[in-house]
Amino acid sequence: MHLTILTPEKELFDGEVTSVKVPGISGQFEILRNHAPIVAALGEGDIRVINALGEKQFYSIKKGFVEVLRNEVSLLVQVVS
Repeated sequence: MHLTILTPEKELFDGEVTSVKVPGISGQFEILRNHAPIVAALGEGDIRVINALGEKQFYSIKKGFVEVLRNEVSLLVQVVS
């Protein structure tokens, strides 16, 4: 699936991934291939990305939103400075 992570300042990530774990406002949840469509608010915490090569990347955020539609995941976030 394809992931894009955007902040108001720049693009943090754009590429193929196998998994994305995000800090939802009601708790963490993981997005895998063929996830149901969703739009959700995100709270403070870490985003964990596992890219197509199996490498893990982490991003700390204050808040944001996630949208999943047809294996396209978009994260609009405010990162911790």
